[in-house]
Amino acid sequence: MVLLPAMSEAIKKKRILTGIQPSGRPHIGNYFGMMKQVVDMQDEYESFPFIVDYHALTTVRDREAMRENILNAAIDFLAIGLDPKKATLFQQSRVSAHTELGWILNCITTMPFLMRAHAFKDAQEAKKKEITVGLFDYPILMAADILLYDVDIVPVGKDQQQHVEIARDIAEKFNNTFGETFKLPKALIKESVAVVPGTDGNKMSKSYGNTIPLFASREEIEKAVMSIVTSNDGDMPENVYAIHKLFKSEAELAPIYEQHKGRFGDLKKVLIEDIDAFIAPMRDRREEIAKDIDAVKEILDNGANIAREIADTKMQLVRERLGVTL
Repeated sequence: MVLLPAMSEAIKKKRILTGIQPSGRPHIGNYFGMMKQVVDMQDEYESFPFIVDYHALTTVRDREAMRENILNAAIDFLAIGLDPKKATLFQQSRVSAHTELGWILNCITTMPFLMRAHAFKDAQEAKKKEITVGLFDYPILMAADILLYDVDIVPVGKDQQQHVEIARDIAEKFNNTFGETFKLPKALIKESVAVVPGTDGNKMSKSYGNTIPLFASREEIEKAVMSIVTSNDGDMPENVYAIHKLFKSEAELAPIYEQHKGRFGDLKKVLIEDIDAFIAPMRDRREEIAKDIDAVKEILDNGANIAREIADTKMQLVRERLGVTL
């Protein structure tokens, strides 16, 4: 059989997958740490960005908020340049194979193994709330997310690297027990944005309240930047500079920081201008996309159909390996 050029090209492409939680507005840390990479790689790779709504159940309890967040997450991806003709954007809960495989992987994974996960350890140390089974089991569902699609690369931030390693370990255990079934994925961490700093100098995180929203208004940008913590020591406001490097190269910043040496307020004003210039076009695109929710839903429908077909094919093989097919 002779393959058409388009089919041949698709077969040669490696596959990437990454998920985003629908748990509120994304910030620039989400963008530079993961979202931008997916868009940048959508021509070179077969891309599967997806909205991990079942993962979000560990924190989101409001039904209407969940629905709104799912749609907003899809709009966010489209607004930053994701092309649904090149990438398969879908919703996790629309593909039942994720939870089915999650249960199967549960049955070959020990509790001591999962107790080494950073998220579980952090929750234990915090002692702020009861730890749900879902939070404890989070890495298993994430492993199922990844392994269903024969993923080559998983773009993640530094804090998610361990979860990809867990997925690899579980895949190896399954393959050794039941026969070769799953491809071993690799984490892709862009070191320059492995940890995006927040306005307080710590890792940017919604839980820390130190974020700059990705689609922020001019007023929101001003408020966030002016709140960046600075020290009176030296001529360089390190936290301001650390964020500024996301938007301009060090070569571009050198004369700016020399010109405004020691004038932290002026440097913050320059940063405000640069962030707003960067965000404004995406902010405008987002407003336009949000006007046609039906089109966004159709994109998610199409993505779910594509993802479901791939996942169901993999699950058929998994069931055969397990011996549950008659």
